[in-house]
Amino acid sequence: MLDRIEKGLVAINRWVLIFLLLAMAIIIFSNVVLRYTTGDSIVWAEEVARHMMIWVAFLGAGLALRFGGHVAIDNLHRSVSTRTAQLLRALVLLCLALFFIFMTISSSDYVWRTRFQSTAATDIPISFVYAAMPVGFVLMLVHLLFIARGYIADGSYKESNEIDGEAAGSL
Repeated sequence: MLDRIEKGLVAINRWVLIFLLLAMAIIIFSNVVLRYTTGDSIVWAEEVARHMMIWVAFLGAGLALRFGGHVAIDNLHRSVSTRTAQLLRALVLLCLALFFIFMTISSSDYVWRTRFQSTAATDIPISFVYAAMPVGFVLMLVHLLFIARGYIADGSYKESNEIDGEAAGSL
């Protein structure tokens, strides 16, 4: 049951990222074409693309974490005994989990405080854009919990036929 939830979460996360990147590319491409063919541009294109990029960064961070795409310095835990390395990785995992929880709470407060502000071109609430932060940190925490056992045991991340750690880091 947990495996199905995990696979569903990863699939939804990927498809949302694909949709956002595709929409962002179409908006920017259309804006460039219109600017050079007609001399006019879409007023809201840059703003919407920027907001989509914020969402892509926060939604993609969990997947990058899951597949080992974030920068990591692993010299220390590779040079000590297996048990010590496991303890170090458990400490790193605990620190990350606490950081993600703290950032979820802090960014939720930030979203709440900006609920009455709106964007310049589209007049949507700026809190909608900033909501990417708590959503992203919750997703990072969930992905961290899904990889916790393997990471603590042997420093491994999730495997995927479609993507590896280096490719995940380039998202």
